[in-house]
This record gives sequence, structure tokens and C-alpha cells, in this order.
Amino acid sequence: MDWSSILFKKCASYPSIVLLTLPLVAHAIEVPVDQLPLQAPPAPLCAPLESSLDDSTRQLLSDFYQLRNGQPAWRDPAQRHQLSEQLAQLADDGLNPADYPLSDAEDDCAELQASHSYLQALLHLRRGRLPPTRQEAVWHAAEDVRADPRLAVLSIANAQTDIAGAFAAARPQLTQYSLLRTAYAAARLQPPAQWQPLPAGRLLKPDGADERVPLLRSRLAAEGYLTELPAEADSRFDPATVAALQSFQERHGLKPDGILGPASLGELNVDALTRREQLRANLERLRRLADDLAQARVLINVAGAELRVIEDGTEAWRTRTQVGRPERETPLLAARIERLTLNPTWTVPPTILREDKLPAIRADIGYLDQHEMSVYDRAGNRLDPEQIDWDRPGAILLRQASGSRNPLGRVALRFNNPFSVYLHDTPSQALFDKSPRVFSSGCVRVEAVDNLLAWLLAPDDLATVQARIATGKTQTYRLPQPAPLLIAYWTVEADAGGGLRYLPDIYNRDPALIAALATAP
Repeated sequence: MDWSSILFKKCASYPSIVLLTLPLVAHAIEVPVDQLPLQAPPAPLCAPLESSLDDSTRQLLSDFYQLRNGQPAWRDPAQRHQLSEQLAQLADDGLNPADYPLSDAEDDCAELQASHSYLQALLHLRRGRLPPTRQEAVWHAAEDVRADPRLAVLSIANAQTDIAGAFAAARPQLTQYSLLRTAYAAARLQPPAQWQPLPAGRLLKPDGADERVPLLRSRLAAEGYLTELPAEADSRFDPATVAALQSFQERHGLKPDGILGPASLGELNVDALTRREQLRANLERLRRLADDLAQARVLINVAGAELRVIEDGTEAWRTRTQVGRPERETPLLAARIERLTLNPTWTVPPTILREDKLPAIRADIGYLDQHEMSVYDRAGNRLDPEQIDWDRPGAILLRQASGSRNPLGRVALRFNNPFSVYLHDTPSQALFDKSPRVFSSGCVRVEAVDNLLAWLLAPDDLATVQARIATGKTQTYRLPQPAPLLIAYWTVEADAGGGLRYLPDIYNRDPALIAALATAP
């Protein structure tokens, strides 16, 4: 049977497939008018499949069969068996195999259903099953043209003699994805551990005592952080329990101080099933981010408040950052660090001016002198603060001089974006020891920024930049080689040994993604 004719011509034996693909004719093959149905065909045999397809999916099916010169793909039982096996293994990717059904029949609707499930599975592995929400979408510049994942899927599917190879090629080619997939595959086959939530209470420090300590020990033992429980369940916060809590804190993106406070309590009380679903959610994130991750040289995870420099696909250096507070989130974006502002001044963004600075100035106009701030109109003319009605200041700019008080420190790293955010040094170094590090108004403060510059610049260029910083003058320096930057968000990662590190979901995005993945496509 010529599947080109099935897909693109009127054929009484295959009314459902004619109906299914008719909207694609204009995009695919010129069909003589006398070969098109002149009236509605009989009730479609593939009605459930037909009603579930959108135009994009129909076009993908059409293109798939065009590449095959109209020939069927699944007449060979061995091919169908391989497809069935690979679809079942999607469970290890956090995808539901039931969303990619196969029919036991051997008719043409079963052929079409198999191709649809095959292509959808490859597409979901290649780009993610769900479209990102506004909060999780990564901004790209208009000139940053992204490859259409459907073209990649068609290329992979066209070489489908090795079905397992096609699925492997569609999966993100990222070590982190492979490690997280292995961890999820193991977790989903095990019954979730059980533990009793810890009640709220006062801050518990090492060598203190608290009636919750026996419950804390049981909680830590449930995941192997504590291997031996004392013979008597005393309430002393003993060194062994402190050490176990510190290990837990390290594995959950918290400051490992051995203090049981609100942040540690919150992470301890997340149940095991939710932790497993977090793995699934972050596999989806990695599928969405795969292309951007493969290109990034500077990588920032907002949830972990960390920056990494990537060299030849591996992490070369890592440092801590401070990111936006929940009410002023750091945006997700892919850009290129192109220039540095040395000894930067700081023009106060409108939101910070309105919500932070104006109330402080109204309370005490001396705030301006104390923070070395000047006032300008929109044309750049300097204004006398004493002549301004601070209850109705109008269109003004507030600018802080460079120097030790400037919140941008000695250098800002700039990249084009619509959010007016950038990376920068900061005088607030003590905040890097906090966790979670959510203190900024959207920009990213970088610890040890000199080390970052050393990774981005050749030695001679670095020496030039350091000499210019030493002058104290504000100036711009363009990077000889722009650095690809990705600011992304994920809440679980795996180390080379498969150990899991959970990071605080500072913007509370996991629940929505977990819920969305639980719904049928």
C-alpha cells in the first residue's frame, strides 16, 4: 500500500486518514481537485486519534511519511516490538508511557497511531512535554534563532531502523540528565520512605536540648543521614545528630551550621513522594533547557543561587550568588556577556525608587548625602534636592556615585535583555554566608567576581581591566570574546556518584510543574 496515497488522496478504504490529513494538503503535496472528497466522509475509523491532534502534530505526521516516500513504518513486528519497549522506558524519564499508546490491531489506523506516539515521544524528549509557563520560560533575544525541535525529531525519526538509537538521540545529551534519570528510575521503583513531620519550635543550636530531638533523629535516620540511634531517646542535641543535620543541610542547599531553624525545618518536612516528584519535574526542566545548557559558558541556577563557569562541557569553577527576592524575581534568560562597567555608578530602577528610596528620602532628605546620591531629570540635568516636592517628585532619576557604598561594587557585567538586570560585584559580602540567598531586586550579585573575570579574560586583558578599576573612574570595557550566559532555575541536581542535592524552591515553582506533569497531554 502506498502511504502517500493514503495520506493525500481520496480513498474509500481509508476515510479516517483522509479526514485526518486533509488540513495539511496545502502544506505538503499538490492534490488535484478531483481527488479531494466532495462531501463529508463516513464516520472516521480513527476518530479518537483525529480529535486529539492539532495542526502542528498533523504536519509532523505528514512530513514523517513524506520523508518515507509514503511507505508505512510499522509493518515489521520487530520494529513495533522495539517501539513498545522504548515507550515503556519513558517512565524512567518521568513521562507516562500510557500517553503514547499503541494499538494491537494491524490496520492503517494502528499504523498512524504508532507513528503519532513515536513522534510525540521523540518530540517530548527533545523539547519537554509541557510548554513552559511565563514564570519558567527562558527569554532569548530576537536575533538568537532557535532550531525548530520538530526538524531535529524528523531527522532522528528518519533514521529509525534503530529505534533505541532514535530515543537515545532525542534525549538531552547532558551528563546531568543521565544522572538524574538514573536516580528517578531507581526512586520510582522503591516505596517512598515515611517520616513524621517535625513541629515548629524555637531555634535549636548544637549542645542544646529540645523535646523534638528524638523525632529529628528518626527523621534523619529515615534517609540514612543518621545510622545509629541512641539506646535511650534523650532530648539532647548531641554531636552525632548535629553532624547528621549538617549533612542534610549540605544536601539541601542550606548553610551547614547544624542549627535547626525555619529553613531546615521546612526542608526536613518535605515528604519523600514530593521529593521523588521533584526529580520528575527537573527532568522536564532539563529537557527544556538542554540546548541552552549545551551552549552556556556562564551558568546561573537561581534556585541554588550559584554561578558556574563551564569549560568544554564540564564545570571549571563555582561561586555563590545573591538573587532576587520572591517579590522581585531574577528573570530567566539566555544572553551573551558583552561588556563590563568598571567602577559603575548606579541608576536606581523605577521599582526600587518608588518602593524603597522615596520613603527613605521622605523620612530624611539627608539619606541622599549619606549614600552619595544625586538627582537628575530625564534629560540628564542635575537637580537641587531641596527644590523637589518629594511627595510628587515627577520624572526623576536617582544616581549613586561609584565607590565603596555603591551596591554594584567595582564592576558590573552587562548583557542585552529587556529586564534591566545584570551581574555585579557587591559590598554586601556577608550575605553570601546566608541561605537561601534571596536579597537582590532581580540582578545577580556575584561572590569573588575577580575570579569570574579571570575566567572570562585573557591575562593581558585582565591586567588592563584591573588597572582601569584602580583608577576609580567609571568606564566601559568590551569583552574581546563575549561569553554565553544562561540564567535558569532547577531544584534538584545529581553529582557524579548519583548523590542528589535538593535546592530550595525559592519561588515556589515546583508544585505547579509537578501538578501539570500529572495531567494527560
